Amino acid sequence: MTPGIDLPEAAPPPAAERPSAHDLRTRSLQADCASCAGLCCVALAFTRSGGFGFDKEAGEPCVNLEDDNGCRIHPVLRKRGFPGCTVFDCQGTGQKITQVTFGGRSWRDEPESRELMFVTFQVMRPLHELLWYLNDALARPEAQPLEAELTALYEETDELTRRSADDVLAVDVRAQRERVDLVLTQASSLVRAAARHRRVPSRAARRAGPGAELLGADLEGADLRGVNLRGAHLIAANLRGTDLAGADLIGADLRDTDVCGADLSGALYFTQFQANAAQGDGRTRLPAAVSRPSHWAA
Repeated sequence: MTPGIDLPEAAPPPAAERPSAHDLRTRSLQADCASCAGLCCVALAFTRSGGFGFDKEAGEPCVNLEDDNGCRIHPVLRKRGFPGCTVFDCQGTGQKITQVTFGGRSWRDEPESRELMFVTFQVMRPLHELLWYLNDALARPEAQPLEAELTALYEETDELTRRSADDVLAVDVRAQRERVDLVLTQASSLVRAAARHRRVPSRAARRAGPGAELLGADLEGADLRGVNLRGAHLIAANLRGTDLAGADLIGADLRDTDVCGADLSGALYFTQFQANAAQGDGRTRLPAAVSRPSHWAA
């Protein structure tokens, strides 16, 4: 730099190029395995019946976990009998525990703290799930009347996840879930009501409902906009070509559910875990925050 000459400061990027608060929150709630210490491969128990190649106790490192926390069979997990690994999603819990709670230290660095890390991971996971749902509700124009309450609950829950490990373990997760769910339910009513106005009445929509038993049900092509499918059992159901805009999917079991050609782009409270568990294809439309699973058909 030439002495005595002040260069102009770089102009900030245009507002259109800056990530929104919603985008920043979303990124923090998406799994970043490179910033984690392989916690899901150690802290969690594996069972053959749960889609893993062998049984493993919680706290025992998976035999496929390498020293750099990578997976030596990652490209062929399903072929090797580990579909459960391809379905699991921590919603950003792993990197939060590794980088924030324990300041970048891993269970390998501090063997004396490994049990504390693992149990903290288990407690924080449901808190991150709540953050995902709150962030989804905050992005819905229909839920704008609840913006202040949703924002306060998001900030409150996020603060809980940023405490020390001992303080995280002291959190009453059940009580926090109940408080958050009251507002999430209100937001769901607003979003679903708007979607229902556009729905074509159908017999399939009347079959759906909270906790509905729809195992193997044939709902192909159904207009399910604004339907409440909280906790519905949709294992191996046929949802090909269905429209699920505004449908509440909290806790819906989508294991092996056929969503080929379905429109899930506007589905409410839809998670990466649910997408990973389902069977879709290149025509399936997903929310921007959810990645297309690599094992889906082209």
